Amino acid sequence: MVIWGNGTGVSPEPYDGQLRHLASWGFVVAAANTTQAGSGREMLAGARFLIAEDARPGSVFHGKIDETRVGAAGHSQGGGGAIAAGADPLVDTTVPLMPGPQGSVPALHGPSLFLAGQLDLIVPSVYVRGRYSWAGHVPAVFAELKGADHFFPGETRIRAAGVLTAWFRYWLSGDANAREIFFGADCLLCQDKSWSSVARNEKARQVSG
Repeated sequence: MVIWGNGTGVSPEPYDGQLRHLASWGFVVAAANTTQAGSGREMLAGARFLIAEDARPGSVFHGKIDETRVGAAGHSQGGGGAIAAGADPLVDTTVPLMPGPQGSVPALHGPSLFLAGQLDLIVPSVYVRGRYSWAGHVPAVFAELKGADHFFPGETRIRAAGVLTAWFRYWLSGDANAREIFFGADCLLCQDKSWSSVARNEKARQVSG
């Protein structure tokens, strides 16, 4: 399961393509139906709704939710919301995209991928990297997307969706091919010229490729 937080003033609709892409890879996605997702509360409410539906006979989600494998992701304020939600024991891994100031990075208890845009003037890359630097207690990766501003123009949106999906495929689905993108000496993301900067903390470097 993946729970999603929207940017400030934005509903889930602008993220529809990205969320459907996640669903096409086997994830049940719950997007917070709010334009203020920074607290993470609505995101966690989505997860708990799906868990309840999993147990309810007659639900389309009956028997289809694995509550032991939950990821949180979000963009901008929703990225801060993902960090806030990531402190909850329900959440196993977190992907903040260009996150706002919400949530406490030291409170995260699972691996995290911090995505920044090289040309982002709203949430500058240096700020996202600063938030990543507080995640030394969990495996964490920082990736700056070349040519991306705060709204993922052109192909940068596709590349962000691909990396987001790969992260969850490894940590939630155990996909060994996805692991190679982030970990090991031959880390594919580290070699991909579409990303202008990639950093992995000590715990991430210890994850085998």
